[in-house]
Amino acid sequence: MPLATKATRTFSLDRQLLDEIRRTKGAASESKRVNDLLRRALEREKREALERDVAGFFASTARDTAERGAFESSTAASWARD
Repeated sequence: MPLATKATRTFSLDRQLLDEIRRTKGAASESKRVNDLLRRALEREKREALERDVAGFFASTARDTAERGAFESSTAASWARD
């Protein structure tokens, strides 16, 4: 893992989120808990985007299969004539 560079940023968080972070942080600091949660959320977004891309790729395969079947049928008919 690369060396972490700390940078201070200011974000506004809902009070409920802050309370939940404090409640679930355990022995870690609140900053570490927030960073861990953000990493998980970003990783989840990446996986969801990849799943959408995969679904889109395979959705087009059904249409391609029908077109491929029509092409194969016409090719077989052409070969039968020769």
